[in-house]
Amino acid sequence: MASGSDRNPIIIGGLPSQVPDFDPEETQEWLDSLDAAVDERGRERARYLMLRLIERAREKRVAVPEMRSTDYVNTIPTRAEPFFPGNEEIERKILNATRWNAAVMVSRAQRPGIGVGGHIATFASSASLYDVGFNHFFRGKDEGDGGDQVFFQGHASPGIYARAFLLDRLSEDNLDGFRQEKSKAPHGLSSYPHPRLMPDFWEFPTVSMGLGPIGAIYQARMNRYMHAREIADTSKSHVWAFLGDGEMDEPESLGQLTIAAREGLDNLTFVVNCNLQRLDGPVRGNGKVIQELESVFRGAGWNVIKLIWDRTWDPLLAQDRDGILVNRMNTTPDGQFQTYATESGAYIRDHFFGDDQRLRAMVEGMTDDQILHLGRGGHDHKKIYAAFKAAVEHTGQPTVILAKTVKGWTLGPNFEGRNATHQMKKLTVDDLKGFRDRLHLPISDKELESGAPPYYHPGRDSEEIQYMHDRRLGLGGYVPTRVVRSKPLALPEDKTYASVKKGSGQQSIATTMAFVRLLKDLMRDKELGRRFVLIAPDEYRTFGMDSFFPSAKIYNPLGQQYESVDRELLLAYKESPTGQMLHDGISEAGCTASLIAAGSAYATHGEPLIPVYVFYSMFGFQRTGDQFWQMADQLARGFVLGATAGRTTLTGEGLQHADGHSQLLASTNPGCVAYDPAFGFEIAHIVQDGLRRMYGPDSEDVFYYLTVYNEPIRHPAEPANVDAEGIIKGVYRFSEGTSGSIPAQIMASGVAVPWAVEAQKILAEEWNVKADVWSATSWNELRREAVACEEYNLLHPEEEQRVPYVTRKLAGAQGPFVAVSDWMRAVPDQIARWVPGTYQSLGADGFGFADTRGAARRFFHIDAQSIVVGVLTELAREGKVDRSVLKQAIDRYQLLDVSAADPGAAGGDA
Repeated sequence: MASGSDRNPIIIGGLPSQVPDFDPEETQEWLDSLDAAVDERGRERARYLMLRLIERAREKRVAVPEMRSTDYVNTIPTRAEPFFPGNEEIERKILNATRWNAAVMVSRAQRPGIGVGGHIATFASSASLYDVGFNHFFRGKDEGDGGDQVFFQGHASPGIYARAFLLDRLSEDNLDGFRQEKSKAPHGLSSYPHPRLMPDFWEFPTVSMGLGPIGAIYQARMNRYMHAREIADTSKSHVWAFLGDGEMDEPESLGQLTIAAREGLDNLTFVVNCNLQRLDGPVRGNGKVIQELESVFRGAGWNVIKLIWDRTWDPLLAQDRDGILVNRMNTTPDGQFQTYATESGAYIRDHFFGDDQRLRAMVEGMTDDQILHLGRGGHDHKKIYAAFKAAVEHTGQPTVILAKTVKGWTLGPNFEGRNATHQMKKLTVDDLKGFRDRLHLPISDKELESGAPPYYHPGRDSEEIQYMHDRRLGLGGYVPTRVVRSKPLALPEDKTYASVKKGSGQQSIATTMAFVRLLKDLMRDKELGRRFVLIAPDEYRTFGMDSFFPSAKIYNPLGQQYESVDRELLLAYKESPTGQMLHDGISEAGCTASLIAAGSAYATHGEPLIPVYVFYSMFGFQRTGDQFWQMADQLARGFVLGATAGRTTLTGEGLQHADGHSQLLASTNPGCVAYDPAFGFEIAHIVQDGLRRMYGPDSEDVFYYLTVYNEPIRHPAEPANVDAEGIIKGVYRFSEGTSGSIPAQIMASGVAVPWAVEAQKILAEEWNVKADVWSATSWNELRREAVACEEYNLLHPEEEQRVPYVTRKLAGAQGPFVAVSDWMRAVPDQIARWVPGTYQSLGADGFGFADTRGAARRFFHIDAQSIVVGVLTELAREGKVDRSVLKQAIDRYQLLDVSAADPGAAGGDA
């Protein structure tokens, strides 16, 4: 064998072999010992000795690289399992009743004339995992704090409802109203965890798979953040996320594991229900998903607990001195294990144990039925308890429990482990009879043969129900429960907004900077200031928010253990364990998860936070739109700032940074109140109204989206007679035409308002057109209010018919109306049907590109000169100007030549 000095000085498997060997003779003795162990006792014995040496090395604090995966056995050995404090017999009866009611609820929902579906198999596989949590771990909110935060797997919701039914939290009418929220109101139940639909029950929406894991990570992190900043005592709160092994394929499920490890979030436990199946097939048929996930989590720095086999395997593993059984477990692919879950004991004897005499000898004294019932660890209460207890007691790292189960467990041979089991919703009479017998429930054949199968309740005075209530009383109340204990905040006085309302004077600033200036004033408020949570994806300097570094500081639980390279500067980068700013790196998904956790703190912990999330607008609703739906569903509140907005303001960056559509995407979210302000004073009114609506006495479950720009302009002071109502409702007359005799109206939003004002001047001076300019601060809110009016009128034909605000506001204005924005035309077109006159829009439809701002606006025909031609075109259509002027205007302004346009203000870069 080659000596150490003969080897190449490289790193092998993380081991630095190039380190000098100061005692080659001793090294050779160790190597010879290993060779002898392999030669005399075999590779398995040698492997075992190596693993024990690694274990002892860690006990002695010798730095040894982590193994990526361990044997396909339970992490916690039988000898180390703690005493199980529960009554297994009673808990088995409780679980059987819960299993039955969950399956029957879904089956009844498939009755003729309803057929709304549901899922049975997911909860059937994870029922024991939840049961142990409910009976022994999940803390409620009755002690006055936030309790534990439990992210339930969405498809397991029938089981959570079934348990609530046994506790009299839900009735039979509720169970029969599953997935019939309107037709069975007020008894209907939502299909999945939806806090907006069931605001007193569910806390966290999880069924858009992948959002539960990332949400749980940032919830655990938010708990630590709030505790560090002394906003709430979250020291007792533990975050549990129940996930599927197929769900772990979602990028959001694994993409942010390292932040949990980096910040030592030992208040977080993932429980991955490894039933080895996705929605309609195996997760890793040719592989081993538990081993794969173990490697991923270990590599990310998590504590990994594998819960693979139940107690019936313990005697067999105790006999496995040569490691033959463990080797078979290690090498059997998941697809084959799924086959074993659907086959007979004789098949398992022949195929799993049969081709090795040593293996077959282990089970010679076992019947085929005993072999068949060699089970998976995720169904064994004692082993689950051991894993959960180890997880909550582990310090310094987050923990993942990889629990092996069978999808559809106990539902019978037609369901268990079948590829189609996720889509199977209806149990036949024979299925029900077999299910009943397996659960030992006192339900007669007659009850199953006549009509819908009955629900089962052992009686309010039964020992099972009393046991359930006692356990929840001991753990601080019922779970899941959503409670809102927070009180309205004392809102800032009007003078707080005075500075930004004064305008920018001779200085040109972008609306992003106007918002930042207002935010700085708000954060000085003694009552409100500490509740702001600033969030950005590695772009604070881009948005001019580095001015917050010295005072607010960046949150880091470890503080700043280095000298910052810019420490000599006034705006030096500064980290602190009590920092107010969340600097989440280049991860919009992570930032949005922080936003949601902070925005729902008023309910989760009874302490309202005001998140302000600032990002490149192109990477908001487009990239993380599903999370904004999650935010609305979780009833989270806060401010979302789509900075560097518009299709032509960030033109130096090109196509993928050119947002001309996020306002349209925002309009699809009912919980989003979206604005496109042009000036600082508009922003002041919008933010003030947002604080009132979200944090005032009559708080609403909405969040505000403001698109702000990176293009510097001079901001006018707030007019003396400012139309504050119009700003909030979505439109007001910003500039009334003063010269010209032919009336027209220009409606514009955001960065387009200055173009409209320039067009107003050109129209008056060169074409005798007297145009008013209207600032449309929210096309979306105008449409939303108009739609509400039409719906009212539809249902109340005998009442006085309501007129939309935009119609009333524009009623006295003489058209035509031309709308313009830096968005695609579909954004202003939202209000077309309610504008009282001829209406046309200009917009930036199509892909963006890199060029000057002026060239881009000329290309899309939204610059001032294009607006002029747009107005003249509509006037010509109405016969108010001769059509010959149109060609004159196009030639005069060279609208067909993008290079002829004024390049505009420089700085179209990030």
